[in-house]
Amino acid sequence: MKIKNLIQNQNSKLIAAMVVMVSFLATSCSDDDDNNNGDNQTISLFASNNSNGNITVYDVTSSQDIMTKTLMTTSTAADGIYYNKSTESVFQASRSGNNLEGFLNVDNLVNGTAINVGVTGTSDMMSPREVAVSGNLFVVADNADVDGDTNTPDGRLYVYTMANGSFSLRNVITTNFKLWGITFNGNDLYAVVDATNELAVFTNFLSNTTTTTLNASKRIAIEGIIRTHGITYDAGSDVLVMTDIALASNGQDDGGFHVIENFTNKLNATSNGGTLALSSQTRVAGSSTLLGNPVDVAYDANTQTVYIAEAGNGGGRILAFNNIGSGGNLVPFYNSALASASSVYLSNN
Repeated sequence: MKIKNLIQNQNSKLIAAMVVMVSFLATSCSDDDDNNNGDNQTISLFASNNSNGNITVYDVTSSQDIMTKTLMTTSTAADGIYYNKSTESVFQASRSGNNLEGFLNVDNLVNGTAINVGVTGTSDMMSPREVAVSGNLFVVADNADVDGDTNTPDGRLYVYTMANGSFSLRNVITTNFKLWGITFNGNDLYAVVDATNELAVFTNFLSNTTTTTLNASKRIAIEGIIRTHGITYDAGSDVLVMTDIALASNGQDDGGFHVIENFTNKLNATSNGGTLALSSQTRVAGSSTLLGNPVDVAYDANTQTVYIAEAGNGGGRILAFNNIGSGGNLVPFYNSALASASSVYLSNN
């Protein structure tokens, strides 16, 4: 009996030790998987420019290592840019061609690759700027004067349908203010009112299917901004970011950007024609920021990082800011020359 009990005790200890070892290995593998996923997680920032019309791709790892490549296009100037990761396709508004152009299967292309237009568009626009996308509908903001009277600012929103390898013009919306940056929040379109510090909201924008003139559903001023250009909105974090180019004639260091958290409630609490107070925002500006004419912006909510297309300072740059905190005269953690940078779009891979 003593020998039998001894064997049973030894077997119990061996089984317990094996359970602990299996548990340890399972936990270790789980931690390794999580760490590997974090280390391998990348985002891709796509940038266009008005210098040569090529597309620059910045692959950013979680450790903030950034690799770049340039894809060569036939455009000589471009602005608004958009990337669809499900089809590995990038689109931009060509200012040299005044049309939308799409490039397919770009993910595995190497630096310096010449890319051909895979989705073609008609030349309808006069001065295309930002692009906003909802499903297969592409909206382009055009800031050319519509009626020839510079005393009555106006602009156009061109709405295109993408299907069967081409863009077709669905309708054109004329606005009673100059346009630049645009972005969607669900069915609503947010648009900057160029040459001012204002934000315009078009509720259920895409329900307007005819060519017409349309007034904004709401317009508010953003205190602290002199002249806005770039805008982006992240629905998951409810954060809106807008840029301030300040004096367009000074392209060196008088620009900035504003981060507005809990934006939906703040927008709803601001009356039509009212002002969203600077105290409800975080402003980044100053000589250390290298912000002169920040014409477009992208936002990574996971890392709370702001990416800027800076058109003026140093001839053009791509800048990135994190640890924004209470704002102020921050130094960008990333600064890369890109002549006449015009637009940025962020994709989480």
